[in-house]
Amino acid sequence: MKIVGDSEHFKQPYDIDEDYVSSKTTDKRDSEAVQKVGMELVSLSKTQLDKIELDEFLYDAILQTRKIKVNTEAYRRHMQYIGKLMRNFDIEPIKASLAIVLNKNNNETAKLQMFEKMRERLLTQGDAEIQTLVEHYPQLDRQKLRTLVRQATKELAKGPESKSSKELFKYLRSEIQD
Repeated sequence: MKIVGDSEHFKQPYDIDEDYVSSKTTDKRDSEAVQKVGMELVSLSKTQLDKIELDEFLYDAILQTRKIKVNTEAYRRHMQYIGKLMRNFDIEPIKASLAIVLNKNNNETAKLQMFEKMRERLLTQGDAEIQTLVEHYPQLDRQKLRTLVRQATKELAKGPESKSSKELFKYLRSEIQD
């Protein structure tokens, strides 16, 4: 006697197919992940976007996004369109390039902070810090550093802004490349 709920009775063609592993939920998750990468690409500047190797249609679609008002239905549909375009490509190289571009900005910020701290140490410690800095970076001109530090301390004593302090920062940034 066969029971109506028997699994043999309800078999579907895709139950046998070993290649069939996808479901609507996983497809939606994948497309949302691709759309998130698309949103990150849209948020980049044009110079950052140029550093990432993209298909010309995708690149044009990303640039066209800037012409659409954010938080509108047109913007949402266009973002979905970018996601649709990206589904045709392997997004792992795009993610890797995106990480490199974004990390480069973090490295640049870290360098600027390092030069800022260097300048502050020069202004507070004076000749001792100049000596340490010149030993560590022999390409620096000791006399120029002393002059800039002396002028910056005089200007900072008068007010919060200092032209020489900015010049000192620019000098350090131009001469020291790690």
